[in-house]
Amino acid sequence: MAILAPMMDLPTYSAEEPLADERMEAKGLQLFVKRDDRIHPFISGNKWRKLKYQLEDARRLKKTHLVSFGGAYSNHLLALAAATARYGFKSTAFVRGEEVNPPNDTLFLCRQFGMELIFVPRTRYRVDKMGLWQEHFGSDPQAYLIDEGGRSPLAVKGCAELVTELASRYDHLFVACGTGTTLAGIVNGIATGGTGGAPPRAEGVAVLKNAGFLQQDIRDASASDHPFRLHLDFHQGGYAKTPAPFLAWMQEFHKNHGLLLDPVYTGKMMYAIFELASQNYFSPGSRILAIHTGGLFGLLGMRARWQGDGTWPA
Repeated sequence: MAILAPMMDLPTYSAEEPLADERMEAKGLQLFVKRDDRIHPFISGNKWRKLKYQLEDARRLKKTHLVSFGGAYSNHLLALAAATARYGFKSTAFVRGEEVNPPNDTLFLCRQFGMELIFVPRTRYRVDKMGLWQEHFGSDPQAYLIDEGGRSPLAVKGCAELVTELASRYDHLFVACGTGTTLAGIVNGIATGGTGGAPPRAEGVAVLKNAGFLQQDIRDASASDHPFRLHLDFHQGGYAKTPAPFLAWMQEFHKNHGLLLDPVYTGKMMYAIFELASQNYFSPGSRILAIHTGGLFGLLGMRARWQGDGTWPA
């Protein structure tokens, strides 16, 4: 029988570290990274911030079985699997697409944490998630639904707390955006005065192509009219698209800074910050905080493209 660990026992505070770079210094800019990737090896970054109040809610409602959705490389599913194992829940995931044999690193680890995986054809996954939920778990009184990516008002609440933790003042707070939940939380945190003093600009980097619809999603989720900026031109061709020049840029970044990024989210965010700096988007003297939302197992999905000479094929 699982031993129930006390909820909220992970440290959510993460350090803000300077990232020295000659290109930034030449522009008179200071770049920092909030290391949410260090919160937990698997329940890292914004994943824990999104999940913690939902786990607390499930326990309050005496639910024992957490169910969610994700792709075959979903860091959300891995975080959920690890969290449910830690806190004594059962977990199941609907996985988009055909079964992967042998399983990739992400799905292998999900199963190690006891998560059951149900593979779903992509078309049905895209148009009928709630039908899948009802078909499999609608009559299960112990089941608790967590949306894809952890999206929820409770997730926004958890992400808003990031702002109240900041130890220093910044002019710009940057985060990668898939569902927009983390940015909505940051907008809330700033709007409620979580930073003190002059508020920073909340800035998101969309990792999806044609992601303009996220503007309204973020506004609705934040329930605030506080301004934010969503950058739409740094998706590298679309979700999980990773052209060779971008992967080469990431590899150079890793080598120069000793800080790993993932190619789907944080890599695109960091690339955007450097590109915006080269375009003089920031005023000289600006202090920029990049929020490292974890998800480093996404980098392992790129191994198949790696060539023996250390380059990426076009």
